[in-house]
Amino acid sequence: MASPSVTVQAEQITMFFKSGQQEIPILKNINWKATRGTIQLLMGPSGSGKTTFISILAGLLTPTQGQVYLLGQEITHLSRQKRTAFRREHIGFIFQNFNLFPALTAAENIEIILNMKGVKKEQARYQAQELLQQVGLHLYANQKPKDLSGGQKQRVAIARALAGSPCLIMADEPTAALDSQSGYQVTELLKHLAKEKGCTVLIVTHDPRIQDVADHITYLEDGRLILPN
Repeated sequence: MASPSVTVQAEQITMFFKSGQQEIPILKNINWKATRGTIQLLMGPSGSGKTTFISILAGLLTPTQGQVYLLGQEITHLSRQKRTAFRREHIGFIFQNFNLFPALTAAENIEIILNMKGVKKEQARYQAQELLQQVGLHLYANQKPKDLSGGQKQRVAIARALAGSPCLIMADEPTAALDSQSGYQVTELLKHLAKEKGCTVLIVTHDPRIQDVADHITYLEDGRLILPN
């Protein structure tokens, strides 16, 4: 079982996908953990198993073998309903293409997530404003995504991921759609969240610009962890 300082831990994760009668190995006996307040980078070529691995860490996929612990709770063998509830409470997601609702304002994009977590309307509205303040976008609360730059949309997405104070933030290529300056601002913001709020931030990326803010870098290749020199 994970120690109190460990946010997420994977033990002996192996994953096969079936193709007809053939079993194709995607992940091979992976052991990995991340502690509170750290930025973890997961890097590797396309097809190396990164997406499968983070999907298992988030409880979206069940591995063929192995266990995942989140805050000391083994989640791999929970029912789908319990895993969904646990994920909603403890994990925030940031996507490459932002995944904001185009018909909603920046504030409403955050409020809707808070509502899903059981926060009532007035309190959700207040918390959404606070989160936008934290990412420097309180003046844009009533703007819709089409009126925001790429960097601003990603900061709204970060604010939304923080709704409900999750312990783990998972970011999939968060700077891929951004220019150099916006990408820098986003990575600095993620660094601040890890250090000031004690979040564990796991970033899947091909972007070498992010390496400077990482506490640990994990390389995946052909389904195996490659330790840095």
